[in-house]
Amino acid sequence: MKFEELDLEEAVLDGLDAMNFIETTPVQELTIPVILSGKDVISCAQTGTGKTAAYVLPVINELSKGLHPANAVNAIIMAPTRELAQQIDQQIEGFTYFIPVSAVAVYGGTDGIVWEQQKRGMEMGADIVIATPGRLLSHIKMGTVNLSKVSFFILDEADRMLDMGFYDDIMQIYNLLPKDCQTIMFSATMPPKIKTLAQNILKNPEEIQIAISRPPESIMQTAYICHEIQKLPILKDLFVKSHPQRVIIFSSSKKKVKELSSTLKHLKFNVAAMHSDLEQTQREEVMREFKNGHIDILVATDVVSRGIDINDIQLVINFDIPHDPEDYVHRIGRTARGISEEGLAITFVSPQEQVQFKHIEDFLNKKIYKIPIDPQFGEVPVYEPQKYKSTTHRNKKKVSHKKRPEK
Repeated sequence: MKFEELDLEEAVLDGLDAMNFIETTPVQELTIPVILSGKDVISCAQTGTGKTAAYVLPVINELSKGLHPANAVNAIIMAPTRELAQQIDQQIEGFTYFIPVSAVAVYGGTDGIVWEQQKRGMEMGADIVIATPGRLLSHIKMGTVNLSKVSFFILDEADRMLDMGFYDDIMQIYNLLPKDCQTIMFSATMPPKIKTLAQNILKNPEEIQIAISRPPESIMQTAYICHEIQKLPILKDLFVKSHPQRVIIFSSSKKKVKELSSTLKHLKFNVAAMHSDLEQTQREEVMREFKNGHIDILVATDVVSRGIDINDIQLVINFDIPHDPEDYVHRIGRTARGISEEGLAITFVSPQEQVQFKHIEDFLNKKIYKIPIDPQFGEVPVYEPQKYKSTTHRNKKKVSHKKRPEK
């Protein structure tokens, strides 16, 4: 189904068109009409199914009509981690380019300046607040957010939030919301604890289940297991041996995208950057140049991974590991879309990223081929994700016992 066949406002469709979103995924086709109808929803959808747009689009569609109170928080989206909250915020930023709907991401692990920015955004009445449970509760206790006008309450990756011990936090927040608030839950699995939560917060919900999404077998998936400092030399050597054409390199932050594209330009490669700091006209110009073959390498953030709809991408490179398997599927899915329907994906994996990479392999239920690295690049790490998982856990414990610095 095409997005234009859904009952979406013209301004929303204009935003989708600008991001090259043409056809819905199954979860979007099934979920968007139900949310637009005002019903509560529980959707069992795996990562990689396009679930974020499935709930974001109908919410911003309803907010765009101007029927909800101005200068008030109208929607709460709960996410288990800071990274997911940031990703949702970036997607909303793209979808609302032509719509006067505002959003603010609220999460921990930041300094006092960011806290004040989050506080100011909510006090000024950001339409949508994307938040981790603990951080939102902190703002509630400080009186910096008013939930009395919220019309939409969305839980993304609900099973993961419960695994992280957020049940009580979620219920505290839910009990502060208006009784007629529309509630939407997305979960990759449906264990008893999720069913219990659903019974407590959903009213006669529509249940939607979507099959697991997997990359096509026509994509050859490979990886370099290396140290972080070795990534750029290996990438440069790869491009010297085979002149890059129709290549997309993905990184998880705007800062790294800017730095990497600048470095590759300095090395005389024909490259451009694509990230959410660019104006819409700049994005369109970059995409036009890339489609026309005037740019060989596009370095991009995840915010545009779904919006790049070009059929002859030869190679997708994950310069760093995406935050979760959904991003990985989105990224490498930019290749193997043309006439030949074949593509190559290469992922660089540093020791600190091995645990995340193992999560991707587990999700795909396959071992990704590890490319041998030339000895000229020096000693490389062994692929031992279990070892680094233990190290990561110990480091977290050490950090958690550190005394907080005085302000």
